[in-house]
Amino acid sequence: MGDRHCALSSGRLLRVLVIGVLLAVLATRAAPADRIVATVVDVVDGDTIRVQYAGRTEKVRYIGMDTPETKHPLKGRQPGGAEAAAANRRLVEGKTVRLELDVQQRDRYRRLLAYVYVGDVMVNEELLRLGYAQVMTVPPNVAHADRFLALEREAREARRGLWGQTP
Repeated sequence: MGDRHCALSSGRLLRVLVIGVLLAVLATRAAPADRIVATVVDVVDGDTIRVQYAGRTEKVRYIGMDTPETKHPLKGRQPGGAEAAAANRRLVEGKTVRLELDVQQRDRYRRLLAYVYVGDVMVNEELLRLGYAQVMTVPPNVAHADRFLALEREAREARRGLWGQTP
């Protein structure tokens, strides 16, 4: 009787293990809907890129930060815009990136809103750390707001990037 109980438990354990392995395999094959792997085909400015994935091209606006304008129809070319765009270009141009979306996935201009990663480096953070961007929090996309504020403060205090320029 004790052997029969062990056999049932072993059979049940085997089924649980098989189901667990199958679920793990399926989970690694499908990327989550809020993560996209893409190739950068154009750097528009310091906080916007164009990427290609799944046979289409999308304009992507970095979440949580803003850089000076380079091509704005009303603001024109702002001081530091070219430097911010060059820094962004050095980080992402022609590279494979991972886009992580937040609560709101598109802005009023229909751009995809994302935290952009090259490998393990979040480009949004790196531009703030280097001093080429300032924090711009737009709820509900606030997942990294505290970290972004700390990076901006550090860059400003160290006078990195745009914070070192004299007006």
